[in-house]
Amino acid sequence: MALSRGLRCCARVFSWIPVLIITSVVLWSYYAYVFELCLFTISNTLEKVAYLLVFHVCFVMFSWTYWKAIFTPPASPCKKFQLSYSDKERYEMEERPDAQKQILVDIAKSLPIFTRATSGAIRFCDRCQVLKPDRSHHCSVCETCVLKMDHHCPWVNNCVGFSNYKFFLLFLSYSMVYCVFISASVFRYFINFWVGDLPNGPAKFHVLFLMFVALMFLVSLMFLLGYHCWLVVQNRSTLEAFSAPVFTTGPDRNGFNVGIRRNLQQVFGDNKRLWFLPICTSQGDGHYFPLKSLNESSTSLLANEEKWDEEEESEDDNIGKEATCKVLVPCFMS
Repeated sequence: MALSRGLRCCARVFSWIPVLIITSVVLWSYYAYVFELCLFTISNTLEKVAYLLVFHVCFVMFSWTYWKAIFTPPASPCKKFQLSYSDKERYEMEERPDAQKQILVDIAKSLPIFTRATSGAIRFCDRCQVLKPDRSHHCSVCETCVLKMDHHCPWVNNCVGFSNYKFFLLFLSYSMVYCVFISASVFRYFINFWVGDLPNGPAKFHVLFLMFVALMFLVSLMFLLGYHCWLVVQNRSTLEAFSAPVFTTGPDRNGFNVGIRRNLQQVFGDNKRLWFLPICTSQGDGHYFPLKSLNESSTSLLANEEKWDEEEESEDDNIGKEATCKVLVPCFMS
């Protein structure tokens, strides 16, 4: 027991190594660009001020989005998807698989669940003891079910899902902008150092290496960001791109694709002025999503959300009324 805890503790410590690598590279790039290039190499004051201003805007946006992608906890299914004590006991006592499937089907009737397991059964997580909402999956690293799970990213040491997918996309975008700006502004001085027009010194190493690192990250980011932009337009997660979600009618990779505009709004929200800020503006709460096959029906995202809120309010009212009755009856009795 103590050994397993120690191993888990070591794994958590080592999981921060990729984040520390990225942070170290970015901090070094800040020093190399601000001090070695702008302060010690560039002589034109206007050019120096302009470069420093634009660089710090890119640096702040990159750092902000990276922070949000790392420290925004992954969202998990709410209590409505957890088995009640009686349902859990009934499910565990039942030994027949078909009967267990029927129990889950009966429980899921009141929930907005449209996807199924490959066997056609309701998706159920034995570890978390919850019915899995559409597009949610269990992350073995985070040890929890994650709403609209995309993938577990070691570079942010976090599970990328509904709660931070927008932040992750913005992190990739501003990382690419950061690399593009550094490459474009450093290029002239890179050539001057390369051909020997500028004197040798510490700045030469930093500028040359800064150019190579920026280009290296830029190429990898182009492919990664391009892939995720395609996923957003198609309204798929990385997991769904590799394994199509299964509905009652069968597997369908485009089951959640409701058009480019609505796909973008699901991730970035309705207010376009907030699209490029790492602020939570995604639609819904990650438990249900509109389906392509029911695009114009009552399963729209907002309609379901309002319907569910009304159900929760009515349940709360009923609970409140029952509690009031229980209090008043003894009073009348006395």
